[in-house]
Amino acid sequence: MREERVLQVLLVLLLALHLSRRSAEGVRWLALARMSWVGSLAEEERCQTLVGLVKRQRRLCRRNVELMDSVKTGALMAIEECQAQFQNRRWNCSTTDSKNLFGRVILKQETRESAFVHAISSAGVAHAVTRACSSGQLRKCGCDRTVRGRSQDGFEWSGCSDNIAYGTAFSTAFVDAREKGEKRKNSSRALMNLHNNEAGRRAIEDHMQVECKCHGVSGSCEMRTCWRAMPTFRRVGTFLKEKFDGATEVKAESRGARTVLVPLNPQFKPHTEQDLVYMASSPDFCEADPKLGSLGTHGRVCNKTSKAIDGCDLLCCGRGYLTRKVKVVERCKCKFHWCCVVKCKQCERVLDEHVCV
Repeated sequence: MREERVLQVLLVLLLALHLSRRSAEGVRWLALARMSWVGSLAEEERCQTLVGLVKRQRRLCRRNVELMDSVKTGALMAIEECQAQFQNRRWNCSTTDSKNLFGRVILKQETRESAFVHAISSAGVAHAVTRACSSGQLRKCGCDRTVRGRSQDGFEWSGCSDNIAYGTAFSTAFVDAREKGEKRKNSSRALMNLHNNEAGRRAIEDHMQVECKCHGVSGSCEMRTCWRAMPTFRRVGTFLKEKFDGATEVKAESRGARTVLVPLNPQFKPHTEQDLVYMASSPDFCEADPKLGSLGTHGRVCNKTSKAIDGCDLLCCGRGYLTRKVKVVERCKCKFHWCCVVKCKQCERVLDEHVCV
């Protein structure tokens, strides 16, 4: 009996150690994308049910419960945009069923892919919170009322300018919270993540645009009222994807009491605040490795005629591909009928589809 009791205690201790390691290393706030509020709980208790938050984020959650739906929306936007931007790459921003979502390549390695995920997720929170402010969904913020008066270009500032200052401020406080802990704030990985988080937010701020509406008799533009609006999130994702392709490999260097990131190759010019940075080479993602976060490229559809990364030679990692016939049903022979209906027929086509072996 005594031996059984000792064995039970050891098992409990091992389980506790395993769980503490997982919470410290693996789970991140992006897991919110797959969670929902527990409706029967009081607001202050709901934050305790959310997986993936560090202490600072839980405190922010309790003080800003109404913003957490926007955080979840931002996480979903980030994942969907990442998958849209990388759909033709070996790593197509695939997620796993675990709460770690992206696996080790994002959570434990300082790769380009990790840099992009940090940037797009930080941008997602800033974009979603700002949009919620402008649409009147939040009590704590609204339109940016600092944009007012007459501009130098002769138009009147009016309408509802997007409150990007509030959105980026909350994104900074929430997304950067984990990297600013006492044990991490001076680490090279934390510096890298903080830089890429800020680059994601800058991608929105630097692409703010002016939208206007004309006023006057018969549609004339005798007077214009304008406001500042965020870019679409697709534009943000496209810009960050360009920064991914041109990301700078860096290393940590001590300068007095500070640690800074500098280019690994001293011949390269220093990175700017808009650039993405990374510190480790990426795996090839050719074979499945769920822990790494790679699903491999077996069974992926490739482009036979392309010489780019979506081409069968590169996407299939030299393993070759199979060709199969697929039936596609699409609208055809459409006619306009007065008034005002378009009627189409359904046509079938048989196409060749190429799949990596």
